[in-house]
Amino acid sequence: MQVETIGRRNFLKTMGAAGMLSTLPEAAFGLHAGGGHIAHEVAASGAGQDTMPKHSVKFAVIGLDHAHIMGITAAVIRGGGELAAFYSTLPREVANFQKIYPQARLAKSEDEILNDPGIQLVAGASIPNLRAPLGIRVMKHGKDYLSDKPAITTLEQLAEVRKVSAATGKMFAIMYSERLEVRAAVEAGYLVKAGAIGKVVQTINIAPHQVNAPSRPDWFWDPVQYGGILCDIGSHQADQFVYYTGSTTAAVTASQIANVNHPQHPEFQDFGDMMLQGNGGAGYVRVDWFTPDGLGVWGDGRLFILGTEGYIELRKYIDIAGRPGGNHLFIVDKKQTRYMDCSNVVLPFGPQFVADIVNRTHTAQDQQQALLAAELVLKAQKSARRLSFTE
Repeated sequence: MQVETIGRRNFLKTMGAAGMLSTLPEAAFGLHAGGGHIAHEVAASGAGQDTMPKHSVKFAVIGLDHAHIMGITAAVIRGGGELAAFYSTLPREVANFQKIYPQARLAKSEDEILNDPGIQLVAGASIPNLRAPLGIRVMKHGKDYLSDKPAITTLEQLAEVRKVSAATGKMFAIMYSERLEVRAAVEAGYLVKAGAIGKVVQTINIAPHQVNAPSRPDWFWDPVQYGGILCDIGSHQADQFVYYTGSTTAAVTASQIANVNHPQHPEFQDFGDMMLQGNGGAGYVRVDWFTPDGLGVWGDGRLFILGTEGYIELRKYIDIAGRPGGNHLFIVDKKQTRYMDCSNVVLPFGPQFVADIVNRTHTAQDQQQALLAAELVLKAQKSARRLSFTE
């Protein structure tokens, strides 16, 4: 991995034109309509999609190392899943999980769940570098698998996942929650698929996160265990790039990482960005651990989707201009500028995923695109220049 030392004053120059996009005011992206009228509307709750569960599956949970497992479990239950059992070796997490899901039995071992013929699906959020090996064991036992992101931390793991999934016919699904479980992102998908902004040209993802260091386990600081910042946080953004551009093949144009402000954890990465090129469009991603405590939420996640006939911006978790809550969508087309409140949009992933398990379809998530997103961040992480900042 190449190391490049630069001064802080040259930071923006080093980031390049794409990196500087994140520093520009909203007006630079045409988000203000000047004296023009901005139409306000509430997005349709389901955009014509039937999201009521039609099927039921019995599932189990293995691995409670990350709190994302709560959202993953809730999504499967919302889709018609019946939580039968769970397994973890972490006493505090076991107690918390039992409080929320008292109906689920605590298994004595992982094998007890893997060898249960009645369980069709295993969901998990173990330490990231252990997720793919678990999924491989799950698929070899004839069950589908739903992992927290990042689900895969090495290219060797990815190759084995693809091999075993193809051989067994079982799903290795990844909960990219920043798209699948964010209502504004779901609505953006409907708009893109309907051609509301023409052909997608580029996606830009700005994904700051709050580090909240005292709450983090030891593995959080170790890139061998969490995969590195592009592999970890960036997996969400690669998924969005692949999905909104409709890319089925893609490559990493450039990537870089840095540890700017955590000298006590020298291997940790708190900044990263990457440029992507697919057969459906281009993409830029910036991820970081610098969200200040004063924001009030864990990050001001933003997505820009540029089309040939318009563009969309999402402010997923907060509108710093003052609108309450999250799930804010702005769309500009040839006719007008609209603001859409997406707080009532129905989340379709749960019911669609459970139906996929029963019907052996891939409506909730395309298996190949999910693994393509994982491949992109693994390659970006592996080839990234490591920047060293000096005064």
